[in-house]
Amino acid sequence: MTSAPMTVDDNYTGAIAAGGAPQRRTLSGARIIKASVGPMDNNAYLVTCTQTGQALLIDAANDAGTLVQLIDENAPQLALIVTTHQHPDHWQALADVVGGFESPTAAHEVDASELPVQPSQLLHDGDTISVGRLSLTITHLRGHTPGSIALALNADGVTHLFTGDSLFPGGPGKTNAPEEFTQLMDDLEQRIFGKYKDETIVYPGHGKDTTLGAERPHLQEWRKRGW
Repeated sequence: MTSAPMTVDDNYTGAIAAGGAPQRRTLSGARIIKASVGPMDNNAYLVTCTQTGQALLIDAANDAGTLVQLIDENAPQLALIVTTHQHPDHWQALADVVGGFESPTAAHEVDASELPVQPSQLLHDGDTISVGRLSLTITHLRGHTPGSIALALNADGVTHLFTGDSLFPGGPGKTNAPEEFTQLMDDLEQRIFGKYKDETIVYPGHGKDTTLGAERPHLQEWRKRGW
């Protein structure tokens, strides 16, 4: 029995109900599909170079069947899977998706040993990865985990920033000690807010999108509250 084609909503808002239809944002030379998977409402992002058909999956978080169908129907060639950090809710489907597509994988070297599939590419701050004609820059953000990363894609004059669990609407990701919180805030201020413009769109690991401009006025508020 053949499953029905997956519905993908082209009215991109960045707000997806748990289990709701994925949303697609079409850019010059790129498509971004955002899907919510698993009981923790994890975001998985499929970024495709429209000139070559090569695609990048950011976080094979859960619901392997959903992700496999999404890739099958929307990505002619899965070129790479990147895991943003070591927490299990972001890699529950990794082994199954890798097994289905035999795709190479990548993660920051500090978090790599905690993943169920050892990365074929170890990432570092300032690295770039190529997917077809798209180029994404890696930023190492320490604090939520030691090896958390963000990925930045420039398209149509705007930076599209995939932040994992390091930055959300309303603040940084969870940390477990004051020094980890300080480290994450330092990295966010210096490596993200100090580098990218207010128009930068933030695609987090859970929940709705935001922009750096919407979050920038609250940096000192976050510092003061300590989370």
